[in-house]
Amino acid sequence: MTKKNEDLVFVPLGGTGEIGMNLNLYGYGEPGKRQWLMIDLGITFANGNTPGVDVILPDPSFIEERVDRLAGLVLTHAHEDHIGAVPYLWDRLRCPIYGTPFTLSVLRRKLREDAGEFASEVPIHEVPLSGHFQIGPFDLEMVTLTHSIPEPNAIALRTPVGTILHTGDWKLDPDPVIGAAAEKDALRKMGDDGVHAIVCDSTNVFEESESGSEADLLESLTEVIGRCENRVAVGCFASNVARLETISKAAAANGRSAVLAGRSLWRMYEAARENGYLNDIPAFLDENDVAHLAKEQTLIICTGSQGEPRAALSRIADGSHPRVRLEREDTVIFSSRVIPGNEISIARIQNLLTRKGVRIITQDDSFVHVSGHPARDEMKTMYELVRPTISVPVHGESRHLAEHAELARECGAGQVVLIENGAVVRLGPGEARVIDEAPVGRLAIEGSRLVPLGGQIVRSRVKAMYAGSAMVTVVLDSAGKLVGDPQISQIGVLEEGEETPLSEVRAEISRAVAKLRENDDEAASEAVRLATRRTFRKTVGKKPLTQVHVVRI
Repeated sequence: MTKKNEDLVFVPLGGTGEIGMNLNLYGYGEPGKRQWLMIDLGITFANGNTPGVDVILPDPSFIEERVDRLAGLVLTHAHEDHIGAVPYLWDRLRCPIYGTPFTLSVLRRKLREDAGEFASEVPIHEVPLSGHFQIGPFDLEMVTLTHSIPEPNAIALRTPVGTILHTGDWKLDPDPVIGAAAEKDALRKMGDDGVHAIVCDSTNVFEESESGSEADLLESLTEVIGRCENRVAVGCFASNVARLETISKAAAANGRSAVLAGRSLWRMYEAARENGYLNDIPAFLDENDVAHLAKEQTLIICTGSQGEPRAALSRIADGSHPRVRLEREDTVIFSSRVIPGNEISIARIQNLLTRKGVRIITQDDSFVHVSGHPARDEMKTMYELVRPTISVPVHGESRHLAEHAELARECGAGQVVLIENGAVVRLGPGEARVIDEAPVGRLAIEGSRLVPLGGQIVRSRVKAMYAGSAMVTVVLDSAGKLVGDPQISQIGVLEEGEETPLSEVRAEISRAVAKLRENDDEAASEAVRLATRRTFRKTVGKKPLTQVHVVRI
């Protein structure tokens, strides 16, 4: 039972209104004194419009201001969009981390690679599958579901307001190949006892029927590979451990040796073996073994099915991979779905492969992929089992959340709260409602540091990418008069030897300096900058990123 003035709030800082970059917060207590629990801390990948930026993280500023009341971080599973930001942001949070064995095996490897000097300081607590544990005011239970990675968990939060079921990523695969089937009995009992609210995955809400079983894919993938004559490469998510087993068995059935190409694949493979998975398939070969295999005996499992520029498949496609080559009559199978936003990057790779004469097979051509997220019938089953009073759709773009809201109403949810990142939702006591807005933002990994995605560094780089850049040096005497011609260097604005626009820019700069009424460096710099951009706009149709150096003699 809640005490006077105490309430339960839910605050998504990432993953609601978008797919990826999940960061969810639950707070309980009096406003201003709430204890906080974080569920997941993930990344998303840049779409190519931000040069030099590959990885994007949620801005945790809201919880940083309350970090003394952050009791812990619970990880639902080991996908990058749920754990990928931990090595980069934990130092700002300094809270204990909880997860099941496989998830923590993956996390420890990531911490060693990316967390730097504080990797060994992270307090990690292993929770068994279906385990119960306490964090601050929250009584928690792991509920095993199925997904495209081992040990996906829903989290049941039992609070004085009632039970909240946070699903994480899930599906109801009756034959998941790796790991146990979903704990439907636990979900049904939870529903019998009463579920106050469900915070639920929306990714595949537009897909009719069910998402399909990984076990059903083996027969189809074996048949598809059997039709291929030369080398076969299969692009998939590195974290889809069940898919690694499926591909390995399909390769063996066709007399092919399976090679892993990509560091993240090896990291997942090692973590899986460490926890008793993938032990009944032949050992994978290394990239160095490709040169010694006959074409018809080769199957290469690659990272990069979403077009990531540094991944193995991208480098194979553009010919920059040091050990793996694909040629005419080879085949690439894209054993994954297209994540919204990645269409252009994937098309780029497919076009490069096509120019090489490589045959491409996607899920539009053959049955080569099953999703790890629930289709509509599975979502209906979840609502039938759990029977929540309140539904909060998450993990989807706006259109997914709106469609999920309609489905939840059809399934009998008494109230649906439709929100996006930053909403502070009071889940109880009483009717759920948005009571505040939390600041949200995105951070970019820029070299060895984190910078705001909308900050000066990234904005200037994007501006220079689209409009070029110009550097102008003007020399002024003590009276503020121009000494000599302005010196202009530019990148990405003019072709080599294109002098006419430069002459006009110099002339306009000279006129701008002559019109100055104040003998002031700052005023001179701004006048020169504006004259440069205005004249380039007039002559070549571009306003380059411009910097000015004023030199006094």
